[in-house]
Amino acid sequence: MDVRIYYEDTDAGGVVYHANYIKYLERARTEYFRSRGFLVAELARNGFVFPVVRLEIDFKAPALHDDLLSVTTCPVRVGGSSVTLCQKIVRQDDGKLLAEGFVTLACTSPALKARRIPPEIRRMLEAELEQVV
Repeated sequence: MDVRIYYEDTDAGGVVYHANYIKYLERARTEYFRSRGFLVAELARNGFVFPVVRLEIDFKAPALHDDLLSVTTCPVRVGGSSVTLCQKIVRQDDGKLLAEGFVTLACTSPALKARRIPPEIRRMLEAELEQVV
């Protein structure tokens, strides 16, 4: 997923505010699932939500006003009711890695009771996990 950095994303020095990276990662996760046929709103209507239960980010270099970034997402661990994804934010013009994060999502009911990941999502994640290894 591509992200353009606008003035509103930055501080007075033109550097992206650190909390905005979390927004970019969230959008990329949503688009990751959407591009594979799984709409977050539809999953919720069917009783499956995926709250973040752990997030770890390493900031490597700053993103700046007007940068065009690429955010990638790939699974690194699939459990019975959770999945851990690796996400990377790279500046497109020079390929520099700006941030890398690992996010763990739990599969729950809307009432936040743990549920098993739906089989069709599990199959997709496991197939992609095999490609990564």
